Amino acid sequence: MSTIELSPAPAPAPRAGFLRSMPRHRKAMLLSLGALLIVSLVRVFTEADDLTSSGTVSATIRVSTPILLAGLAGLWAERAGVVNIGIEGMMIVGSWLGGWAAWHWGSWAGIGCAIVGGALVGLIHGVATVRFNVDHVVSGIAINILAAGTTEYLSIIAFKGKEGGGESQSPPGKKGFGSFDMPFLTGGNLGPWKTPDILGWIENKGIVLISDIAGIAKGFLSDLYLPTVLALALVPFTAWLLWRTRFGLRMRSSGESPQAGESLGVNIARVRYQALAVSGSLAAFGGAYLSCVLTNTYRQGQTGGRGFIGLATTIFGNWTPFGVLRGAVLFGFPEALRLRSDDAVMALFLVGAVALVLLSVRFFMKARVVQGVASLAVAALCVYTYDVVDAVPQNLVAATPYALTLIVLAAARQQLRPPAHAGMPWRPGENH
Repeated sequence: MSTIELSPAPAPAPRAGFLRSMPRHRKAMLLSLGALLIVSLVRVFTEADDLTSSGTVSATIRVSTPILLAGLAGLWAERAGVVNIGIEGMMIVGSWLGGWAAWHWGSWAGIGCAIVGGALVGLIHGVATVRFNVDHVVSGIAINILAAGTTEYLSIIAFKGKEGGGESQSPPGKKGFGSFDMPFLTGGNLGPWKTPDILGWIENKGIVLISDIAGIAKGFLSDLYLPTVLALALVPFTAWLLWRTRFGLRMRSSGESPQAGESLGVNIARVRYQALAVSGSLAAFGGAYLSCVLTNTYRQGQTGGRGFIGLATTIFGNWTPFGVLRGAVLFGFPEALRLRSDDAVMALFLVGAVALVLLSVRFFMKARVVQGVASLAVAALCVYTYDVVDAVPQNLVAATPYALTLIVLAAARQQLRPPAHAGMPWRPGENH
């Protein structure tokens, strides 16, 4: 009589964690609310109201906008498969053209002229990298060098001897961009009448979390410039275009596998030219924002390396538009907070301490003792710094976003996924 051997029952699948089982958008919302709650509690404890005040949020948006545009420029280029190191040079060209055209015809003309000029510089980068297969980094560095030298030479020709101008700056631009507030929500005008400031009233109550949300909302809806609104609108528009349209699919195929895209009839060269023209326009828009919106004058060195910071936000944002927006805000927030209040900058040490304690709890729950102890040690150092130091050196504040970016990139390196073919050489018809 034969015996039947029974195989052991399969082990039950491990249950997914609470956060892992949630949809991505709900998880992001929950984590954002949790982070805001921590900041709100620290605000109440330290009385550093500028941490989430509408003024700080509004300043952060203005400071972050050029970085956001530079990050979107890098996103457009790399999603098409071209690394655009020349974003800094394109921003320099945009700031010069913006200042020059605003001096002659007004601020809107300055931005329009910069966008056209940036598109032409982007096409030059495209001819070098797509047509002649020049190394992308070499072409970008050449654009940066040529842009800096050319604009310095043109400034001497165009601005020297003019009233308000000089060898390194343009005369003041004509007109400008007036800011506006949203009626009823932030006290904007409705015709000749001043409307109530509902969000400001809630913000001034100082209620935990609720007042912070009101302050952030008011910051997004008050003291706005139209170019700022346009730049912010480019984020959802880029997301829709890249992931919901046929052009976006072709562009992403150019960056992921140009051979596969070409085999399906996609004109990879044309797609890359189009993407680089948009990339140059966005970068130049960011430069013109500095010379036409934040100020009304072009100044030599005005970009201050924001093109390279934009490339960092592209990587930090994992090559997604909303990720680039988060990275731009990360870079802009410490600078805006420094301009508003030194006490609020010091309160960030307590915010970091609370976040590190929560992170250490997570490490201990996963039996990662070394990481948990290290997190607690750094948290204790943050608390000690807050208690002992009276004011943070300005150079340290300026370096904060760079340090945070390095930490985040090191921690999330396994989750970062650049376009597979970005920066790699390619010629039409090869490897089919």
